[in-house]
Amino acid sequence: MNDPTVISIFIGVLVIVLVGGAGLVFSRSNGSVAEQRLDGLSGKTGRTKVDASSGILLRPPAIDLSTSSFLSRLVPNVENLNRLYEQADVNIPFERFMWAVAGLAVLGALAAALLAPHPVFAPLGAVVMGGLPFLWLIQRKKSRMKKFLDAMPEAVELIGRALRAGHGLASGMRLVSDEMKGPIADEFGRVFEEQNLGIPIEMSLRGMAERIPSMDVRFFVIAVIIQRSTGGDLAEVLDKIGRLIRQRFELFGHVKALTAEGRLSGVVLLALPPGLLGFLSVSNYNYVAPLFTTPLGNKMLMVTAALQLLGAWMIRKIVQIKV
Repeated sequence: MNDPTVISIFIGVLVIVLVGGAGLVFSRSNGSVAEQRLDGLSGKTGRTKVDASSGILLRPPAIDLSTSSFLSRLVPNVENLNRLYEQADVNIPFERFMWAVAGLAVLGALAAALLAPHPVFAPLGAVVMGGLPFLWLIQRKKSRMKKFLDAMPEAVELIGRALRAGHGLASGMRLVSDEMKGPIADEFGRVFEEQNLGIPIEMSLRGMAERIPSMDVRFFVIAVIIQRSTGGDLAEVLDKIGRLIRQRFELFGHVKALTAEGRLSGVVLLALPPGLLGFLSVSNYNYVAPLFTTPLGNKMLMVTAALQLLGAWMIRKIVQIKV
């Protein structure tokens, strides 16, 4: 396999990685008005947010914000990375994680410098390879949140049954921690341990809402906070929240089934140009050689990559329906 073929295959793979990264970047929407109101009530806005240094969390933070290390200064927003690190529930030390990022970035720069015909591809390869650990963190966070939300209706109904049996709210959370598994047991067990050691349960629940940024969790937290301040039948409220979450899951599955064709069409349309470029580079390189050897061809490749990213964003906006 000659050098131009290797270069074209590398560029095709790079475009695919960029498209996938763009899909993950644009996966988070701005949120509806209802979510913004729930954020304000659960303490997620800047006016009512609990200070991270106030000692609300018993577990030490992944990134010590009180000390300024060399690796932490490399990150533009350390607080957001610390929150993402905690939401993903990663046990890897932050220094080791950042060294892995630096190593992958250097490896990507070297590979691009050796394979690409122009030095401008070296920093691009470093950015792509260095961003893979952060994409892994985002994907791990999504997987953990999905496991938590799948078990949320059962956990809420279990707490409601415990309240009807005469147990307190803290005992119901401990029951969830003992009887269930996965992230749902870890989070409710953490809330129980925090309030058991003297932290107000409202602050512990708000901490859980910070770690699991979901509307369903904020519904539960707000219901508990309001009930503790005004009174009422919390068991009945929790039963309604459990039914609401199950109905939301049912509606989400229905919407996902209806948009399956659009999502599959988007994957095919986005993968077709780089796939065709890679195939032509192997089968008939002279046909696509002007794209890599002429200034006009390089500009066309850059415009194509930009249009691919724009198309990925537009297709995601079309098929993503807020439930």
